Amino acid sequence: MAEAIMEIDVDAPPSRPNKGKSPSASVVNGVKSGPWVEKYRPQSLADVAAHRDIVDTIDRLTNENKLPHLLLYGPPGTGKTSTILALARKLYGGQYQNMILELNASDDRGIDVVRQQIQDFAGARSLSFGVKFSVKLVLLDEADAMTKDAQFALRRVIEKHTKSTRFALICNHVNKIIPALQSRCTRFRFAPLDAAHIKERLQYVVAAEGLDVDESGFAALVRLSNGDMRKALNILQSTQMAYQRVTEEAVYLCTGNPMPKDIEQIAYWLLNEPFTASFRYISDIKMRKGLALVDIIREVTMFVFKIHMSSDIRIKLINDLADIEYRLSFGCNDKLQLGALISTFTNARCALVAAAN
Repeated sequence: MAEAIMEIDVDAPPSRPNKGKSPSASVVNGVKSGPWVEKYRPQSLADVAAHRDIVDTIDRLTNENKLPHLLLYGPPGTGKTSTILALARKLYGGQYQNMILELNASDDRGIDVVRQQIQDFAGARSLSFGVKFSVKLVLLDEADAMTKDAQFALRRVIEKHTKSTRFALICNHVNKIIPALQSRCTRFRFAPLDAAHIKERLQYVVAAEGLDVDESGFAALVRLSNGDMRKALNILQSTQMAYQRVTEEAVYLCTGNPMPKDIEQIAYWLLNEPFTASFRYISDIKMRKGLALVDIIREVTMFVFKIHMSSDIRIKLINDLADIEYRLSFGCNDKLQLGALISTFTNARCALVAAAN
């Protein structure tokens, strides 16, 4: 007797209602949860964290319809791209995408791109419906990566299309921009951000995300960022993903940088212990805490400035530390360079004793 096999339809589990935040609640500045450097990028010129003198100057030139070609240069993470994008949103509003051509370092920006894509965009008639500022904007991010031939070709394009187009060049190293381009632009230098501006912006992000960060955590974030807001936000985001409470220890453990107390201990060994003992102690702490010798040398160099010693000994010591770091950048053996580090401090100790006697 054949058995009748019945197929049973299994209903899908009912979808649970979202009892938490609404989908739009996790959206800040039009960006869903993701990298905080994009989620909290300033959307207007008033939101830019620092460099108020530069931002106010650009804002005033815009209001008077006298915007020149711009050359913004300075270290990364200081607000150069954010300032230009905020300016473009102010100028064009909803027509933002139609009135701006943005090329980054990831794009091909050889001489052919300058002659074709940039020149075609600059020469095309703008369809600026409802836009007060009818002049188009070409944004060249990481302009110092452009070839010399492309920069010379761009010089002529800027001259030819000045009436209809403004060019904004952004770079880290202004010396890689040819003088002919520099002379056609108004230059603004974006210096590394002050600790107060970085901390203020971090406090805003911490409040928006509901994080638990103590004062030592803020101090560590500001210290490790070195004036780079992008770096500070990346460190904060990675640390809060690994630890529930963002403290100084959590920040240093997440980034792999040696903690200040470890640097003080290493400096004590270098200045007081014999060669063999120092080598053993430092090798042990490197292995236990996963420290890189190049990071130790950089932090110890900063510690040397705090030690009271004569100028000639300090100069010799810092020169030797610079040579060791240079050799490490070429992939030299860590153990040999650690021995060189201890030998350098041993010589400095001998010189200090001789000077005291």
